[in-house]
Amino acid sequence: MASQSFDMIVIGAGPGGYVAAIRGAQLGLKVACVEREHMGGICLNWGCIPTKALLRSSEIYHFMHRAKDYGLSAEKIGFDLDAVVKRSRGVAKQLNSGVTHLLKKNKVTAIMGDATITAKGRVTVKTETGSEELTAKAIVVATGARARELPGLEADGDLVWTYKHALVPKRMPKKLLVIGSGAIGIEFASFYNTLGADTTVVEVMDRVLPVEDEEISKFAKKQFEKQGMKIREKTMVKKLDRDNGKITAHIEAGGKTTTEDFDTVISAVGIVGNTEGLNLEGVGVKVERSHVVVDAHCRTGVDGIYAIGDIAGAPWLAHKASHEGVMVAELIAGGHPHEVDPDSIAGCTYCHPQVASVGMTEAQAKEAGYNIKVGRFPFIGNGKAIALGEPEGLVKTVFDAKTGALLGAHMVGAEVTELIQGYVVGRQLETTEEDLMNAVFPHPTLSEMMHESVLDAWDRAIHY
Repeated sequence: MASQSFDMIVIGAGPGGYVAAIRGAQLGLKVACVEREHMGGICLNWGCIPTKALLRSSEIYHFMHRAKDYGLSAEKIGFDLDAVVKRSRGVAKQLNSGVTHLLKKNKVTAIMGDATITAKGRVTVKTETGSEELTAKAIVVATGARARELPGLEADGDLVWTYKHALVPKRMPKKLLVIGSGAIGIEFASFYNTLGADTTVVEVMDRVLPVEDEEISKFAKKQFEKQGMKIREKTMVKKLDRDNGKITAHIEAGGKTTTEDFDTVISAVGIVGNTEGLNLEGVGVKVERSHVVVDAHCRTGVDGIYAIGDIAGAPWLAHKASHEGVMVAELIAGGHPHEVDPDSIAGCTYCHPQVASVGMTEAQAKEAGYNIKVGRFPFIGNGKAIALGEPEGLVKTVFDAKTGALLGAHMVGAEVTELIQGYVVGRQLETTEEDLMNAVFPHPTLSEMMHESVLDAWDRAIHY
């Protein structure tokens, strides 16, 4: 059995793992990165990137239907689902090879295979050609997560899909049921609904996009319903009967169970950490509900073993994983990095309209005991939004009335996933309302609504 020695071994090459490996190498560490399936992980191959490529196709299809609104004409509008999927896979492949190139460029030893932590500082990798023994002072677990499967609702790839099946569909759903209205569920509902599927979304919580501010959730729901989506909240799918190309869903709401037939179901009910086969508990690492227990610097409690990204718990976001990867690499190299603050990590959902947020919701700020000031500005009051033909949306800001600190920002509408970064930077720089009010926002841009929303919190909005 071949044996190699490193300063740092990273298990998993997703947005947490490959970034940790590259940063470690930049800091002069000898680094190995072990990946069992795809360089770039789920995010790049089966998540963030290919879904955005699909959603871009559906967005353009949506605008083609609205050509008349812009003084344009388009005839015989249609789509080729196979070609849409092929483009999406091509985008993912391009970025996958980019990660391989980056690891090579930074002299990271990339190993394809299944890793097991056999002892502190020791990893065995099963490869296609046998086994390799790796040793290092530091091990970073970045194995990510997969779709949660509920009893009776298991995916089969034919009638019932997970996100993976939904990314490479065998057919176009006619009547679609989406279980779960978090980011993944709503993005797929938005994609297939725009392409013409009769789409129903079932959410067990009291509103869609349940982690978002309530006002934003309600606004988004209205837009989804305008597009023909059926939204059913405080509702649970108890069981799926599969028969002859048809699914009968047993749906419970308000204590009553009804049945409805669909030809396709997408299950998007959360994720489960990929802890199997790693021998984490065998070496003393604590695992709770399929996620590794870590401190603010992603240390597991076992000296020299760290866990980052989805495996280390919420928020389950690629950009959080990447930042944790950098932080851990710097820690291993002897630095003193800042911990990653979960409250300053933005969440983005690429449905139509887009949804984005950072920090506390209005309800959370009140619960935390803050005396708050809330500002709002609608897209209908913004020149650029009207010129774009996208007048449906809202920017909402939540401030501490006492200090002027920006506690949270919440948006729904065109391109808000790009706009949110302005507030993210503001929070990172510990901005106050005064700083934001004094900043000069360019005109005409959607970003002016961010300015106006801040002004509105102090009853100073100009354009509404």
